[in-house]
Amino acid sequence: MANTILVGAQWGDEGKGKIIDVLTEQADVVVRYAGGNNAGHTVIVNGKKSVLHLIPSGILRKNKLCVIGNGVVCDPLGLVQEMEGLAKSGIKVTPKNFVLSETAHVVLPYHRELDAQREVIKGKNKIGTTKRGIGPAYGDKAARVGLRIADLVDSDRLKEKLAARIKENNAVLKSLGAKPLSFAKVFADYDKAGKFLKPFVANTVVLLHDAMNRGVEMLFEGAQGTFLDIDHGTYPFVTSSNTTAGGACTGSGVPPHRMDRVVGVMKAYTTRVGEGPLPTENQVISDLLHGMGREFGATTGRARRCGWFDSVATRHATMVNGIDDLAVTNLDGLDTVESIKVCIAYRHGKKRYDYVPNDAQVLAECEPVYAEFEGWCTPTDKCKTWKQLPAKARAYLKAIAELTGAKLFIASVGPGREQTIFV
Repeated sequence: MANTILVGAQWGDEGKGKIIDVLTEQADVVVRYAGGNNAGHTVIVNGKKSVLHLIPSGILRKNKLCVIGNGVVCDPLGLVQEMEGLAKSGIKVTPKNFVLSETAHVVLPYHRELDAQREVIKGKNKIGTTKRGIGPAYGDKAARVGLRIADLVDSDRLKEKLAARIKENNAVLKSLGAKPLSFAKVFADYDKAGKFLKPFVANTVVLLHDAMNRGVEMLFEGAQGTFLDIDHGTYPFVTSSNTTAGGACTGSGVPPHRMDRVVGVMKAYTTRVGEGPLPTENQVISDLLHGMGREFGATTGRARRCGWFDSVATRHATMVNGIDDLAVTNLDGLDTVESIKVCIAYRHGKKRYDYVPNDAQVLAECEPVYAEFEGWCTPTDKCKTWKQLPAKARAYLKAIAELTGAKLFIASVGPGREQTIFV
């Protein structure tokens, strides 16, 4: 498999967790390179559901090394809770199968409070964040005042730096009408988490290069999707990290020329959580998918906004990420739809767009130009091979891959590992 970057080609929630799990069979190391515990990867193995927020889903397989890279912002309390939860379900997390970068930044309680207060202040103009403190943590990183994991695992340094940061942030929180934080409590909780995590902490850049020099194959996983990227997404309705393929290099320390291919994951339709433009949003398909019990966030439980497949967006994602292969998930979600629409362009006044405009307001005002495809109206969830898929489903997959501009690699017809068709 060589070194593979796996990215979301839409607005996140494309089913990356399952595809990562499937591809991990061929990889030795799985690296998370961006985001925080605002993301959730859901994996179902033998009917058992696991939801992971920080640890790469490769942890569910034996003899795989999972790495949280330097580009991630890590909530230590959430990470410890996740590790303890895995242990309770019989999955051992040890320094042999999990390593945390010493230069990953730490999400602290004032980050979460600031996140929540800023959303309140914005009112109807809110971004729709998960309020997990991810944006403020990346903000501190950019402002060069953040704490890193290396600080967390050194009690004396943690005490000194945390005291200064809580004093400053309490003043800000007070001005926003929020309650100040107790330094003693925050220090006690985070020092305890630091002691727990210390055996797992390492220089992951050196570790990954040593692994590459031994010929080890790696899979790089991001969080969210292309259009939540801080630079290439529908700003300001984005996350605070580079979710696109370039983020795999900056977030891991592995250079571009050591990356071999990019796999883009996308649903057979389109979804989005939170605010911001979604040109193909459609109430009928939203009601259909929600009625099936689908499209609720793994992290927040929020109902996702749903729409028809947007090939303008996925084609743009292919361009930005350099996507070689496509994994199309949730094909079975369209099994009962008689006529399926696909957006092939946007229209804004007299102008036609074949790419995603950078101006979020313009994008929000765009009207989709649709092509229509006949539905297959038969279940696909039991299909095991390409030939077993209905002819109309195969035609639809071929069409959206061609419109996207990359090679169809995987078609997923359900959440289980066994519901994966390699094309």
